[in-house]
Amino acid sequence: MDVVFGLASLIMTVLYWAAIAFGAFAVVHAVRQRPDAFTAVDKLTKPIWLGILAVAILVLFLTGPISMLGVLGIVAVGVYMADVRPKVDAVQRGPRW
Repeated sequence: MDVVFGLASLIMTVLYWAAIAFGAFAVVHAVRQRPDAFTAVDKLTKPIWLGILAVAILVLFLTGPISMLGVLGIVAVGVYMADVRPKVDAVQRGPRW
């Protein structure tokens, strides 16, 4: 029985640090982007996204990824990474032709 609890604890620890690393990567990406790129793709402004991501990391750090607030933090980071980041990168890259 201790093996099961040990394995579950290991999985939770890996999830915890992966969620924080994912959020930190999102913050670093947002910091490095031009502020006008966010409004050019009709997304929230850069300071708002930085605030959302910073609060998400803080919540993840304090509560972990399994709590309800932790899940909301993961969702916020996921929305940035899946929706905002590709569009901001594309608008800064310019036309491909």
